[in-house]
Amino acid sequence: MSSTATISTRRSWPGRLPFYYGWINVIVASVAMTATLPGRTHGLGLVTEPLLEALQVNRVTFAHINLVASLIGAAFCLPVGWMIDRWGVRVTVTTVVAALGVSVLGMGESTSWISLLAMLILVRGFGQSALSLVAMAAIGKWFSRRLGLAMGAFAVLLTFGFIASVLGMGAAVEQYGWRAAWQGIGFILLALVPVFWLFTRSTPESCGIEPDRPDVATSARAAGAVDFTFRQTLATPVFWVVVLGSSAFNLVWSGVTLFNESMLAERGLDQKFAVEIMAILTGIGLLANLGGGALASRTRVVKLLGVGLVLLAGALVLFPTIDGPTGARLYAAAIGLSGGLITVVFFAAFGHLFGRAQLGRIQGAAQFATVLASALGPVLMAECQELTGSYAPMFYTLAAVVGGLAVAALIVPVPLAPPTILSTVDVPQWS
Repeated sequence: MSSTATISTRRSWPGRLPFYYGWINVIVASVAMTATLPGRTHGLGLVTEPLLEALQVNRVTFAHINLVASLIGAAFCLPVGWMIDRWGVRVTVTTVVAALGVSVLGMGESTSWISLLAMLILVRGFGQSALSLVAMAAIGKWFSRRLGLAMGAFAVLLTFGFIASVLGMGAAVEQYGWRAAWQGIGFILLALVPVFWLFTRSTPESCGIEPDRPDVATSARAAGAVDFTFRQTLATPVFWVVVLGSSAFNLVWSGVTLFNESMLAERGLDQKFAVEIMAILTGIGLLANLGGGALASRTRVVKLLGVGLVLLAGALVLFPTIDGPTGARLYAAAIGLSGGLITVVFFAAFGHLFGRAQLGRIQGAAQFATVLASALGPVLMAECQELTGSYAPMFYTLAAVVGGLAVAALIVPVPLAPPTILSTVDVPQWS
């Protein structure tokens, strides 16, 4: 055993490279996050119709299956966060990817709603929840000073990864059918397991590399301090502001993207324009990822969240007033910009604010909350539309909630800067 606070005396091959190995971990993390596709709503959406037809399951039943699977799957974040801190990112990512691959293969063999529910819980749990968490930790455990920049680059790579994987999966489903395409993803995931083991490294210290520390001269805390523990983190107001703000965005995002076409039809816009709106969301979000990553320092990260939430609240207020293409484009631009900023903040904030020692558990709790919010978003939107005949009341309600969280983000006190060393946490040498 060795402490992550101590730089290993054995300088492994990542430590002999002429550049900081953390940037390889950024690429690895983007591949890992792209690999969550089968556990995400937009990935499942690619096979929903043929799956329902094959299993003779109606949409209402599937909606309930998906909700239960998402809620139970969210709980996977908690033990996986502990695994990251205890065993390291390298062991955890290979274990989770292998489990996800087997689960995807099992789902491809589903023949009833019961087997579908069982497999979907595993796919949601290991994909949307666990693997997303590991991908974020793979970067957070390596970066401090340049964490915002690293997370911005990660978000950009992820955007291209999701676009490519969605297009590839869509073509495969059309050509080979949903079962063959879905199982093909399972085999790809299993093939990636040795790749993750070869290239992932848990911390710079485990490779004999000096970590990407903040500049001590500008740090508010001197050497010798310790990172925030999980319990200390939960006791800070800023943690809950970041978690609730990010969760509110996820709730809105899952609802407005899943029912995008239906919502725009309510405003008198057709399906072709709905596609344009999704393109604007993606394009503006990509630009915001770049800008947000460059700006997301420790002193700015929570304020960036506040700015993103202000934009989101404005977009929510704007939507019910849309009466033509111009208003819809402004709405999409505001949602995309807020999403790009809030996404980078969620990726970077916890490492900036609380350090690296127990980052897995800290991000695990945060990820748990955001997955729950994502599951509830479409349900709230659909219930509102059914009860009132319009989505507008829910938009106004969410705008008020998001506005309140924006104010909280702009005024909440930020704790002292993360320290420049890690606390004593035993991590096996295989990390």
